Amino acid sequence: MDLGLASKVALVGGASQGLGHACARELAAEGARVSLCSRNAEAAEAAAARIAADTGAEVVGFGFDLASPAAPAAWVAASRERLGPVSVLVHNTGGPPPGDFDDFDDADWEQAVQLVLLSAVRLFRAVLPDMRRAGWGRIVAIESISVKEPIDGLLLSNALRPGVVAVCKSLARRHAEEGILVNCVAPGFHNTARTIQLGEARAREAGITLEEYQKRTAGSFPRRRAGDPEELAAAVAFLCSSRAANINGVTLAVDGGASRGLY
Repeated sequence: MDLGLASKVALVGGASQGLGHACARELAAEGARVSLCSRNAEAAEAAAARIAADTGAEVVGFGFDLASPAAPAAWVAASRERLGPVSVLVHNTGGPPPGDFDDFDDADWEQAVQLVLLSAVRLFRAVLPDMRRAGWGRIVAIESISVKEPIDGLLLSNALRPGVVAVCKSLARRHAEEGILVNCVAPGFHNTARTIQLGEARAREAGITLEEYQKRTAGSFPRRRAGDPEELAAAVAFLCSSRAANINGVTLAVDGGASRGLY
């Protein structure tokens, strides 16, 4: 299936590793020209070089902390200068720290708002002009299955990620007639550094090893295993494609059927 992504300029956040890296690789494999970013410039450049070598695509890496107010616009401008007008944005950042209500003060909440919510708002603001001029665009926000059913111990994520979904839903309705489609994906448990970090914390609380915790967790899933980042990336690439021309304003669960909600 030709996804119609050849030569499209695609931006992928948080892409030096994990889900973002898998998405950047998948888009590059489909022929997109990819700009990826990470808080660590060296890691971003190394990831870009690996993906370029493996796919033959044009891939560049930048060091930007998307929680910083000026960073989203700066990344978009740098990407446009190197690759051209932006057609595709995959919004992805690291998650806020785990914890419950008593664990966070105002500063923690403000930092999480900058990372999760305002980074998305600022990136959307920066890429929409290119997409509107072209009459074509795709925005996909990588959130979490917590937008469908809150996860114990992830209060900041539970509270803020649904806000990104609401922004995306609003933009989807506003810009569809201009050829710009906006969707979200809600990953469940995948094998990434983030889930290992969370798993280590849960294992300590339970007084077991990380390996024991992972085995117990995987056993609760319908497929009896965690997802692979490449599986999430395939769904994201399709939503970014010309073939997804009538999919707009949805939040797609990519969790192997683990969530119990009907919607």
